[in-house]
Amino acid sequence: MSKGLKIATIGGGSSYTPELIEGFIKRYDELPIEELWLVDIEAGKEKLEIVGNFAKRMIEKAGVPIKVHLTFDRKAALKDADFVTTQFRVGLLDARAKDERIPLSHGVLGQETNGPGGLFKGLRTIPIILEIVEEMKELCPDAWLINFTNPAGMVTEAVLRYTNHKKVVGLCNVPIGIEMGVAELLDVDKSRIRIDFAGLNHMVYGMEVYLDGVSVKEKVLELLADPENSAFVKNVQNHGWEPEFLRALGAIPCPYHNYYYKTDDMLQAELENFKQGTTRAEVVMKLEEELFELYKDPELDIKPPQLEERGGAYYSDAAVRLISSIYNDKHDIQPVNTVNHGAIADIPYDSAIEASCVITKEGPKPIVNGELPVAVKGLVQQIKSFERVAAEAAVTGNYDTALLAMTINPLVPSDSVGKEILDEMLEAHKEHLPQFFSEEKTETVKA
Repeated sequence: MSKGLKIATIGGGSSYTPELIEGFIKRYDELPIEELWLVDIEAGKEKLEIVGNFAKRMIEKAGVPIKVHLTFDRKAALKDADFVTTQFRVGLLDARAKDERIPLSHGVLGQETNGPGGLFKGLRTIPIILEIVEEMKELCPDAWLINFTNPAGMVTEAVLRYTNHKKVVGLCNVPIGIEMGVAELLDVDKSRIRIDFAGLNHMVYGMEVYLDGVSVKEKVLELLADPENSAFVKNVQNHGWEPEFLRALGAIPCPYHNYYYKTDDMLQAELENFKQGTTRAEVVMKLEEELFELYKDPELDIKPPQLEERGGAYYSDAAVRLISSIYNDKHDIQPVNTVNHGAIADIPYDSAIEASCVITKEGPKPIVNGELPVAVKGLVQQIKSFERVAAEAAVTGNYDTALLAMTINPLVPSDSVGKEILDEMLEAHKEHLPQFFSEEKTETVKA
């Protein structure tokens, strides 16, 4: 009998973990997991214990023989793992609040994965991901890294560019949320819908939509023109699209495109929330408190429906479907973040893209798109430039490179405003950005 799988989840105390557990339970027959190691840091001890005990109850109720280990020892978790999933937040939700509030105090959009907030989440996250990859090289060199930590595209870019570990796939629940939303709009089962995705993480477009193999893109674009129909995720405000704009665009935008195509609407709404002390970080903090109170209940042994409000809905479907497809060499089609290898002609060959891929035991094989439509090409390339430069800043700790990344992001109005935000955010996140504060760099940061 073959040995069961070992999976290590870094950030195991996350409120998302029950989504993952549900997915592993549902697919146990095709994914024989023997050990699941939930790893967190000492500061997350209480949450890890609450989530870990809840996970054990879910598994016991389901009657599947998965052994759950809770640990702060990342290396013990990584040792001989078959898959490593990452879903952590450096600096916890307090850091997210700073990422949102500081840019807004300068009249600039503050958001977790876009603009200055996305830059700083990347600067804090990438060094830790690269540490994990180094440990994997020693402890589980053949394991696949499945990264759900945002900004997923920038993180995937950094792993591809600054390590030799090519077994990395970035994952986002936005494309699967769009597929579910489109199926709902058309009032059909999701299994009948296929969308061809191409672009970058949180900058991905549905290039074609099929129902039973027949294109229904025009009909979907028409339906999306109704503001009631275009909210595909819970965590991004929806302001609706102009019908004429959608027709001319000729592709399905993702919810995060609101930040780029409706910047002023989004900024005004965020500024209003900022004044009232209800930025998304505060909303999530409150939601997490409620979720962890639910998770504590010794009678609770199934995932509560409230978790879908968290913004991570369908994570289990996306993550576990991906792991199963790699393990079972399924050759099905899924949207993931992977190396381009020429699939999108307008993006460098060795860069990360988000696109529909055939999933094999050798990893994702992106479906060839050729050139992007002229209407979307420029914005996608600008965001790729931002991701590349931001990843370089995260690795080098170079102030000038960080300012360049900040300024070339389309949500930052000028280098002078960018510099003000950069300086304030570097100071606010100093504890989690040691690469910028070594002795030889102190003068540059203060300059």
